Amino acid sequence: MRILIGLTYYRPHYSGLTIYAERLARALVRRNHSVTVLTSQFNSSLTRLEMLDGVRVVRVPPLFSISKGLIMPSLPFLAWRHIKEADIVNLHMPQFDAFYITWLAKLLRKPVVLTYQCDLRLPSGLIHSIANWVSHIANHIAALGSNVIVSMTQDYVKNSNFTKRYLNKVQVINPPVELAPVNDDAVAAFRKKYNIQKNQKIIGMAARLATEKGVEYLVQALPNILKKIPEARVLFVGPYQNVLGEEKYAERIMPLIERGLKDHWSFLGILPSAEISAFFQVCDVLVLPSVNSTEAFGLVQIEAMISGTPVVASDLPGVRQPVLGTGMGRIVPIANSNALAVSVLDVMRNTEKYRGDPAAVSRQYAPESTANDYELLFIKLLNR
Repeated sequence: MRILIGLTYYRPHYSGLTIYAERLARALVRRNHSVTVLTSQFNSSLTRLEMLDGVRVVRVPPLFSISKGLIMPSLPFLAWRHIKEADIVNLHMPQFDAFYITWLAKLLRKPVVLTYQCDLRLPSGLIHSIANWVSHIANHIAALGSNVIVSMTQDYVKNSNFTKRYLNKVQVINPPVELAPVNDDAVAAFRKKYNIQKNQKIIGMAARLATEKGVEYLVQALPNILKKIPEARVLFVGPYQNVLGEEKYAERIMPLIERGLKDHWSFLGILPSAEISAFFQVCDVLVLPSVNSTEAFGLVQIEAMISGTPVVASDLPGVRQPVLGTGMGRIVPIANSNALAVSVLDVMRNTEKYRGDPAAVSRQYAPESTANDYELLFIKLLNR
């Protein structure tokens, strides 16, 4: 089967949406499908055409950007060419260009599956507000022309203002989650590299330093945690400098950390896959204090659970489902630093209570399982 996957940002960009698409593309290639990813050349140093893990990546240079969106005048022409070559089109949203790619595919009688990963909620400001409004309209135009909309949980589907309008088109498929193998020596090397002492209790957070991630609530919770567990330390994995569209948020958060928490908070940046696996192994708890529907699931929760690490997550639609489904952690009210501190302390003191069944979680969210569900959906649409 020839599959065209479209999204605005692909590797080496770092986000949950990108990681989902990358894992799906690789798993489909392993099932002997031909996969092309049509995306942006968001960094001029990237090549226009590249093979990554068997996936053909076609990058389109942007003319300019508006907020986090990229304007790519040549994309419609390239999209037309690659749609003609494909059997089916899978677009990962939010993606501004999805609205016309969907209808180009419809003109060429190619089925379109939209993978709706989350609502788009940009920071405040005139430009962001206009971008939000345009994106919402584009999403609805794409939805009208699509055959199926894939979501990660029924919980999110029922609560998203977007997906609940298209319930007759929605199908739920588990997201793909995998971790690189890691051994005890690699974990020991990770501890040494980042000076992690044996007596320290590690609170992990894996995310971009972005408004929707609710980093400030962990910052506010940490002093209360330190009163009870003075050896607690936060390891923050992911982009934290020059995050697109989040400059003002960083200006607000960084001084809070620098003033009183610097000795208990370490930014590790983007880690290679082997170190990511070691990171989850050393954490006593992973925290996901997200605050709005831009967070629809949180793949890092499953990565932590596969590693045997429990999670404290916000009570958001979709985000709460991994903990509710596995019992591996606690759910806390949104934007409540006191409740977050209490739950983190409980989990760190009673880790064994929240261990769950990591092997079962790994099987449920294996990329091969996700790819199989997509493959069955694609075949069904093609047979129509």
